[in-house]
Amino acid sequence: MIPGGVNSPVRAFRAVGGTPLFIARGAGAQVFDADGRAYLDLVGSWGPLIAGHAHPAVLAAVTEALARGMTFGAPCAAEVELAEQVVAWYPSAEQVRFVSSGTEAVMSAIRVARAFTGRDLIVKFAGCYHGHADHLLVAAGSGLATFGRPSSAGVPEAFTACTRVLPLDDEAALEELFQREGARIAALIIEPLPANHGLLPQRREFLTRLRELTSAHGALLIFDEVISGFRLARGGAAQLFGIAPDLATFGKVIGGGMPVGAFGGARRIMARLAPDGDTYRPARCRGTRWRWRRDLRRCSCCSASRDGSAWRRSARSSSGC
Repeated sequence: MIPGGVNSPVRAFRAVGGTPLFIARGAGAQVFDADGRAYLDLVGSWGPLIAGHAHPAVLAAVTEALARGMTFGAPCAAEVELAEQVVAWYPSAEQVRFVSSGTEAVMSAIRVARAFTGRDLIVKFAGCYHGHADHLLVAAGSGLATFGRPSSAGVPEAFTACTRVLPLDDEAALEELFQREGARIAALIIEPLPANHGLLPQRREFLTRLRELTSAHGALLIFDEVISGFRLARGGAAQLFGIAPDLATFGKVIGGGMPVGAFGGARRIMARLAPDGDTYRPARCRGTRWRWRRDLRRCSCCSASRDGSAWRRSARSSSGC
């Protein structure tokens, strides 16, 4: 019924052997499989469940919001409140636009970066995974690293012709690329703490050099904080390292695991988005009331955590943070 029996290749266990676990439920810091066995959940749905599974405050918010309607396909007050919360917490984010996933957030941020700069080239780093958009599925991490594939079948070479790939923490290669093609580079995107190809902490000095070079050449710096955002610290890696990117992308962590993502940045850049600007990115049904209410409640229950300590607390307690 499902190709490979799973809805994501990395869940197939083929790289590590064994049979994939089928999870029946979660509570706090634990998950329980279909056979009733309990596991300490160190995955947290790949990051977003910083409050743990089925946190009572989150469940109450979802129940309350559902009673008012699931989705309207129109603006609602809760999405504005959540946007205000994201902007208040994340350094350099003056405006934010919500989407449905981290992949879509990255696709949208890159489109805006290209529109703002009038340039085409995008720079990424080997081992960093930015979702499954064709032009970024080059030397990616995540499942592609597991399978040892530099890219995916079905991606035409023309789609990746405007993507440049550099090794991580190689300042010489970085300097050479910007010297050669700096005037054509729209944006450089990086996971400030790469976590899809193993955990690869980056030197603050290297990240600072990225900020300096992009600024010097008129390119934008994009932090892909789908994994690190609001987890390393309240303001993500940007706060932890003291580096302000031009744009940043976020994933399900802002929704407690719900299908939501976002990208944000300086007002002058985000102004290129329609309806104010000329860069199209439709919204469809992202204004879902129950989702925003859950997001706000999750943010509220973890709001005392400025330095990422909520995640550590949730791992120690079966009732979340």
